[in-house]
Amino acid sequence: MVSAYGWYLGLLGLVALERVAELVLSRRNAAAAFARGAVEYGQAHFRVMTALHTLFLLSCAAEPVIMGHAFPGAWGFAALGVAMAAQGLRYWAIATLGDRWNTRIIVQPSLPPVTGGPYRFVKHPNYVAVIFELVALPLIFGGWLTALVFSLANAVLLTVRIRAEERALGEGWAAAFASRPRFVPTPQEPRHG
Repeated sequence: MVSAYGWYLGLLGLVALERVAELVLSRRNAAAAFARGAVEYGQAHFRVMTALHTLFLLSCAAEPVIMGHAFPGAWGFAALGVAMAAQGLRYWAIATLGDRWNTRIIVQPSLPPVTGGPYRFVKHPNYVAVIFELVALPLIFGGWLTALVFSLANAVLLTVRIRAEERALGEGWAAAFASRPRFVPTPQEPRHG
């Protein structure tokens, strides 16, 4: 029988494989975007973001051992549910953007902004997924310190990233998303007509 910690390491391994698959998809989408005349922005912070997410997964695996955490039962299952919901939101955002999705900030100015899928509700649904994942994934096995440290580091990184991304997306994007919140959906007024 696999121990709870072994099961958790397996889950982290699957998340790591998912990240590698995302990087492969991102590289393919970037090549196609550059072939269509796209431009990249914000390259300086991309390495920091990659390092942060790599260290995050390592910390998720290490904290339970170093701190002697046991699986927290119902709280762990609740955190797993949040982590799975975050993955669902991430895939919804990726599917909605199609070949325009990327881990880097690559913009083709001639294309209109994507306003469907989860982008109907918030400006940055993929970052919402990341925020929830950084809290939930370590808490599956009681990793409150990892959740706290990496959530704070991610908040600083997202401040830089979102400013760079929103500038790169330009005025057309800003106009299309003027009434949408960045992260938290707000109740919509009923439309009459």
